[in-house]
Amino acid sequence: MINPLAQQLNDTLKGSVVDALMSDLGKRLYFPNGIISQGGEAAKDASLANGTIGMAVANGTPIELESYKKMMPTLGPRETVAYAKTAGNPDVRKLWKEKIIEKNPDLKNKTFSMPILVPGLTAVLSYVCDLFVDVDKPLLAADPSWDNYELIASARRGAEFHQFKCFENGKFNIPGIEKAMKADAEKYGSVRIILNFPQNPSGYSPTKDEAKELVRIVKEIAESGKKVMVLSDDAYFGLNYEDDIEPQSLFSYMADVHENVLAIKADGPTKEDFAWGFRTGFITFASKALTEDQITALTTKFMAAIRSSVSCASTPSQSLILKGYKAGNIENEKKEFRKILERRYAIVRKFVNEHKSDYIEPLPFNSGYFMSFDTKKINAEELRVKLLKEHGIGTIQIDPQTLRVAFSSLDEENIEVVYSAIYKVADEMGKN
Repeated sequence: MINPLAQQLNDTLKGSVVDALMSDLGKRLYFPNGIISQGGEAAKDASLANGTIGMAVANGTPIELESYKKMMPTLGPRETVAYAKTAGNPDVRKLWKEKIIEKNPDLKNKTFSMPILVPGLTAVLSYVCDLFVDVDKPLLAADPSWDNYELIASARRGAEFHQFKCFENGKFNIPGIEKAMKADAEKYGSVRIILNFPQNPSGYSPTKDEAKELVRIVKEIAESGKKVMVLSDDAYFGLNYEDDIEPQSLFSYMADVHENVLAIKADGPTKEDFAWGFRTGFITFASKALTEDQITALTTKFMAAIRSSVSCASTPSQSLILKGYKAGNIENEKKEFRKILERRYAIVRKFVNEHKSDYIEPLPFNSGYFMSFDTKKINAEELRVKLLKEHGIGTIQIDPQTLRVAFSSLDEENIEVVYSAIYKVADEMGKN
């Protein structure tokens, strides 16, 4: 189960002292030729526009909430250099639980854990996989999906990484998801699935009817006696641009759908609050059957995973979140920044609706930071390189047939120029 990129590194190290000492995990680790490395190329060569970055950028500078900015000089030593508690500042955890309920009113009278604070949403995924994924417990995710899912599941945990085709015939692929989940349930007796909405890289969120179908699938599998873990990766939660999108996290419905379902929510201020560098994420979990003692026991397991890796998360970030929410005007500031993203989405939506190509086709998108193209008959990596080297435009190749564009980091005046170039280069490649 060694990834070819990992094998290349192992071959280079063959015969060295490193090779002789390396663990199984060490041999499995590799750095994907994905978003980070391609973003590094774009940072050097994207002279016109850099649509690789999963941040909201205006005039080349990341957007920043004023409520966080003005609180930075006010922090004292206990709020900056003191150690944080392993599971996070209790006041921040309590605040975030209140915010989860505000954003997901169906949770108001349901039992779920106090959020556990970890260093970023990637850490949420890593710790969840530490506890629930291994060689005979595969992880199921969409195709296409964020490259870190496979790195965490396969390289770190040695698990099989299974995927379902996210879209079929231009629509969200409910039948494909159901088939993949039931196949895992039948073969392994349990299912572990990540549902990421708004989805990275497609920028798609399910409609209200599609969300009901996802809940139905999970409930039916649970009722058959199989155990199901549903990890809702809500990194881009709330960035919805169409009226028919399900407004609440799937966690709201999975939390008490059945005794055989463990629902886990991954979220945080990273994308929601335009605070990418805070590296603050939250693990929240629920199940209809869990007692308070069991919730405490699982919380302790997660604390052990934190303690045995990074010990605790950053204190200044937690202090800023707490002060920003209590003394700032964060919700109104977020609304203004979301309007900026929604305007960019509208320009992209209008452009792709009015332009057709035999060689690229936009995947369904309605939310979040990104949209992606199915590059069909042409190679996405070749398209990415041509856009970067010949036009100074940075994009991301997710896989050989998927090209991601982060409209969140494109200024409005550049969007039509960028997308015109994408269609032009794709058509030239296809015709040649």
